[in-house]
Amino acid sequence: MKTPSRIRWHLGRVISRRFETEAAVRLELDVPTWPGNNAGAHLDIRLTAPDGYQASRSYSLASSGESTRVVLVVQEVTTGEVSPFLVRYLAVGEEVQIQGPLGRFFVWKPTDPDRSPVQLIAGGSGVVPLFSMAAAREHEAEGAAFRLLYSVRSPRDTLFADELAGFSRTIVDIAHTRESAPGAGQPPGRLTRETIAASTFPASLSPRIFVCGPTPFVEAVAGWLVELGHDPARIRTERFGGMS
Repeated sequence: MKTPSRIRWHLGRVISRRFETEAAVRLELDVPTWPGNNAGAHLDIRLTAPDGYQASRSYSLASSGESTRVVLVVQEVTTGEVSPFLVRYLAVGEEVQIQGPLGRFFVWKPTDPDRSPVQLIAGGSGVVPLFSMAAAREHEAEGAAFRLLYSVRSPRDTLFADELAGFSRTIVDIAHTRESAPGAGQPPGRLTRETIAASTFPASLSPRIFVCGPTPFVEAVAGWLVELGHDPARIRTERFGGMS
């Protein structure tokens, strides 16, 4: 994937939308000037009101590769300025301004010569950039071993449920925090250091680790990983706060 020499604004048109969950929508945009993006990258969306007021927010990309089709999954924050409009009102055929692709640190490239295992750990909608990495891995016949640990409230809150179930090159572990899947045989619960140890590549394999989610989640998980012996230099984090 080529890195664009200059970040710029683009105009994208919505060509499809569907709800992933009750509070999250998948948007597919056609962006004729989009240069493509690496898995894990993000973009900014800018909305302009009739009176000229503007608001912009950053969203991770669920798609990657050299394509002018851009896929986002936006989780609604009811008190936000941007996500409620994107989730509830942005219609097929409408246009939005997007800036990107953004981010060079929290990305995975199929051409990376480092073939050590890749561990992905997501909290809630933090699964979006990690999904794009695992989806990109699915297209490679050979490459690093992948594993995803996804912490989410309940089965009905799970993003990309069908795709995750169909992955053949990524081991997927889903931990429900408030409501277990029928027949799961174990109660729901938040991640702990012990569940991290049981559901991720061990430090002895020196995996590259990507962690994404709310700030408290990311800080807790990163701390447990270091306690479990992982090299902090191998841990990359991306977090988000309350704005959306």
